[in-house]
Order: sequence, then structure tokens, then C-alpha cells
Amino acid sequence: MRTVSIGSGAGYSGDRIEPAVELAEKGEIQYLVFECLGERTVALAQQARMKNPELGFDPLLEERMRAVLPRCAARGIKIVTNMGAANPESAARKTAEIAASLGLSALKIAAVIGDDVLDACKAGDFPIMEFEGSIRQLGNRLLSANAYLGAAPMVEALQGGADVVITGRASDPALFLAPMIHAFGWAMDDWNLLGRGTVAGHLLECAGQITGGYFADPGHKDVPDLARLGFPIGEVGADGSLVITKVQGSGGAVTARTCKEQLLYEVHDPARYLQPDVVADFSHVAIEEIGADRVRVSGGRGHQRTDTLKVSVGYLDGFIGEGQISYGGPGALARGRLALDIVRERLKLTGVAAGELRFDLIGVDSLYGPQVSAHAGDPYEVRVRVAGRTESLREAIRIGNEVETLYTNGPAGGGGAWKSARDVVAVASVLLPRELATPRVSFVEA
Repeated sequence: MRTVSIGSGAGYSGDRIEPAVELAEKGEIQYLVFECLGERTVALAQQARMKNPELGFDPLLEERMRAVLPRCAARGIKIVTNMGAANPESAARKTAEIAASLGLSALKIAAVIGDDVLDACKAGDFPIMEFEGSIRQLGNRLLSANAYLGAAPMVEALQGGADVVITGRASDPALFLAPMIHAFGWAMDDWNLLGRGTVAGHLLECAGQITGGYFADPGHKDVPDLARLGFPIGEVGADGSLVITKVQGSGGAVTARTCKEQLLYEVHDPARYLQPDVVADFSHVAIEEIGADRVRVSGGRGHQRTDTLKVSVGYLDGFIGEGQISYGGPGALARGRLALDIVRERLKLTGVAAGELRFDLIGVDSLYGPQVSAHAGDPYEVRVRVAGRTESLREAIRIGNEVETLYTNGPAGGGGAWKSARDVVAVASVLLPRELATPRVSFVEA
């Protein structure tokens, strides 16, 4: 049976680049997929594009493309990525420039656009899924609205001869599903095949997580050579069968346990994993180790897709002011607690308008709170952190300033003070009738 090998070159925007190079050089793959777009990443990219219309794509796009384009071109490996973020067309033009500068003028680059549905969302006033209210109530705080597109426009780009496909917001598994549909000619309504392909895409989308990175827990789940963690390869058959593996000799591990953890990662209902192309069903998936770093995955199914697309909405949600300072040596914990008491009282005395405040000792009670941490031994060093949400940048700045004044206003021995004030870009979701998102493909010649 014919198979196609797909390498996962990144699991998030700032991921390592060397494992992708390793996949291109040694992975015997036909496709290299870079999944680099988180929910907040799109909204932040939209902010960048507002300041400069040529920006808004992934900041590591140039470094990644320069590293892998020559290797992929030499081996006939096609690249699919969502590094276009808020500006796929500009990302495609930039990639064409890079390709030309590397002497790769024959490459054909495609941009998938149409995920930006801000105008449609403003016109429709759709209810927000995470809290009571509608999108219209966000008013001028609304930054962005990007629909999770499916595989179809990426398939169109590949069928048009694209060597590099750059999209904006798309479903993460769809980045991997598109090469399968293109390679095998799957029908867009063969729900079981699309379901199996979605299983494969979901397992591959987070890169090093499935090869042992996120899995590792010393003494409980030991993973070798994590500093050289290899990224996964999916060997997919025309019937949707799947083997997960990695480059021989690379760090990490592919086992039944690493695959099971990734299968359930960010999945609310394994029997109804809602995707733009299919409602995938993971409930009958079987996972079997068939060799060293080789795991067979089978049993995925699918059902007819929904009539709506999920839309990631980015909006401004106030400001955060923060300050930190460290105390060390004998009595460090007591001095840290006194510092928090001082700042707590100072914020009241000076009338700082904060809707929410946190007073933490990092390493003591910042994660689990004072009750859980009460019986732990005293540390030899602590890091004080005070943070608060405000309606204005001015009030946010005042929080960090009060922490900084501990330098000379007690307690003794504070050092390494740091402060910041920033706007909060929050993310919510709405459901959009899929006919209101109209993706299209734009080609750029290197």
C-alpha cells in the first residue's frame, strides 16, 4: 500500500529549528509541516500588522525558511505552514524573496487567505462561547477574528503545484490532513478517512510533545537525550493507517505512552473532536508499539462536519502591572512576606485602582496557594511577585513602581527588582456559519 511520510517541523511559534533541519536531511519525508500559530498569536500578529502592513507573519519565518528551503528543494519536500499568521500574502512574498536569494527561483509559493472574518463577525453579532455576551459588546476593544479553515484551500494550493503553502489561521490537524488528501485523492466527504487523517494530524501537530518532550518526568517517565529531541514523522497509508516514528539516532522516544498522552491533549470529547473538515472520533483508536520508536495507530473514525467554523476572537482586556524582587539568605521567607504586606498596604494607601491583585512568593505559594504550601520547609531564597489588572496603563505602572520602592524602603536585602506594564490581549471564541468564510489561494513565484 502506498504511504506518504510527513514530518512535524514545529509545535509552536518559538520552537527549535534544528529538528526540522534534521527531518529535511534524514527523515525521508515528502512533506514538512510547521505548526506555529496559537490563539493569542493571531491577535498579536494583527496588532503588528496594524503598525506595519508588511508585517503580521511569524517572526521566525525567515530563519526557518533559510534553514530548510535548500534542503527541501533538493529532496522534493513540500512545506505546509501556518506561519502566515495575520498576513499570509506578505509571508509568501517574503518567502519568495528568500528563495530567490538562495538561488531557488523555480519554487512556487502559495498563500491561503480568507480566514480573517472580522467584518463578518462585526456584522453578525455572534454570541461568545466562553462567557455571557456577544461580539458586538466588545466594541472598539475587538482586535481580530480569524476562522479555523480546513484542508480544502491547502489541497487546492498543492494541486496547483505549490512547493510551499503558507496559511493563516487553520485547524492544526488540517495542516497535516491536506497533504494526505492531496497525495491519496481522498474525497472531502469520506468521513472515516478524514477522521483517520485528523487523528494523524492531531498526534503530529505539537512536534516534540509526542517524542517525549512534554511527556518527560524524571524518575517516573524518563526520556533520553532531550537536548537533542527529535521531532515526529507520520507514515500514513492510503487507508489512513498510521505509524509514528522519528529520525533514527535523534533524542527522545516514541512509545505507546507518549502517543496516548498526545492523543488526549486539548481534546474535550474524544468521540466528537470538532474540526472544520470532519467530526473526528478517537474513541476506538488503538495504539501498538511495533518496534523501537515505532508506534502503529489505528481505529480512527469520522462523522459529517458541522455547518459552522470556530472563530478565534482577539480583544483588548485591560492592562497588567507587575513587579518582582528577590530576597535571599537567613530569614528570606519572612522578609519576602513582609515585602508583600508592605506593597499590599501601599496600594491601598495610594489608591491604586486594580480590579484583581495577586501577591505571590514564587517557589513558595505562587502555584498552589498558601494553604497547600503551609507545611513546606523555609526556602533560602524567595522571589516576590505582585501583579494586578487595571483599566488604564497609568494604574498598571503604579503597581510595579511600588514593588521597586522596596529597594530602599524595606525590608533589607532586596535585589533584582523588575517591573512591567502591558496591555492584555485576550482570546474568546464564536461559531460562524461556514459560508461566511471564503478562503482563496494566491500564488507567488520566487
